[in-house]
Amino acid sequence: MIYTKILGTGKYVPKKTLTNNDLKEFVDTNDDWIYSRTGIKERHIVTNEGTLDLAYQTALKAINSANINKNEIDLIIVATVTSDFAFPGVANLLQAKLEIEGIMAFDINAACSGFIYAMQIADKMIKSGSFNNALIIGAETLSRLTDWRDRNTCVLFGDGAGAMIIGKSETNQIIDIITGSKGDEDMLLYYKNADIKDPKINATSKQDHIHMKGNDVFKFATRIMPKTVKSLLQRNKLNVDDINFFVAHQANSRIITKSARDLGIKMDKMFMNIDKYGNTSAASVPIAIDEAIEKGLINRGDLFITVAFGGGLTWAGALIKY
Repeated sequence: MIYTKILGTGKYVPKKTLTNNDLKEFVDTNDDWIYSRTGIKERHIVTNEGTLDLAYQTALKAINSANINKNEIDLIIVATVTSDFAFPGVANLLQAKLEIEGIMAFDINAACSGFIYAMQIADKMIKSGSFNNALIIGAETLSRLTDWRDRNTCVLFGDGAGAMIIGKSETNQIIDIITGSKGDEDMLLYYKNADIKDPKINATSKQDHIHMKGNDVFKFATRIMPKTVKSLLQRNKLNVDDINFFVAHQANSRIITKSARDLGIKMDKMFMNIDKYGNTSAASVPIAIDEAIEKGLINRGDLFITVAFGGGLTWAGALIKY
């Protein structure tokens, strides 16, 4: 029987920060308004980097953390909604930048749940016996999709990347993963692609921006996150007290605190770093996991649960022994 485990993690964010006070210079808002509603104080945004650059930097950190040769990686999956090109994918360009030839590499789009989706795919591909070590990444440059005059959305998002290397194990350490989706027919959260072109006119496509019905997304998130955690616990005959730590997608501090309250989780067991990064979509979970490990909040042998929700509408959760 082939099992899997986490070999290493990494994170990377751009140097430039945009504080709440910076935002009030060009949109009608202020620090108190933003922080009280979201828990965000600042976010990182790219200036001269793309999604590939962020993915590359976090990949190097994860490879170093895992203490493996990069040529031992035989699978790369990048979760993103902000690839630099429609094609080729970030994963393919990252493969070239890392100088790893002839391996499988592809992108996936499950919005903020994307990293755990990537984990699910990599976990099963390794357990099938076809692959040995997978580099999975969540990388986003959401600043390119943001309407910086819409105070309901521009205050939320940031850029960044997080990575994890998963490899074979003699014991089952990536114990269980749940992924799910419910088609967003009501368009609660979306970014519109380029319009269909009339060949006779051949008009230049206009760039859209993120649209979100915040209250409806909040209701979805605070319902699906506790449900996913409960499902993981029930499927594995565990309760909240058996779990050493919880890492949720960092979308909004109010979503995290309500979900924790509904599950009976004390906040000292629930990770939060949204104040520094904002919502980094698919990068949120791996950045948070790496930081929790770095701070000694997750240690070898600990059981932890990570959970996310996102556009699609999607959701995902994983029970892991680190």
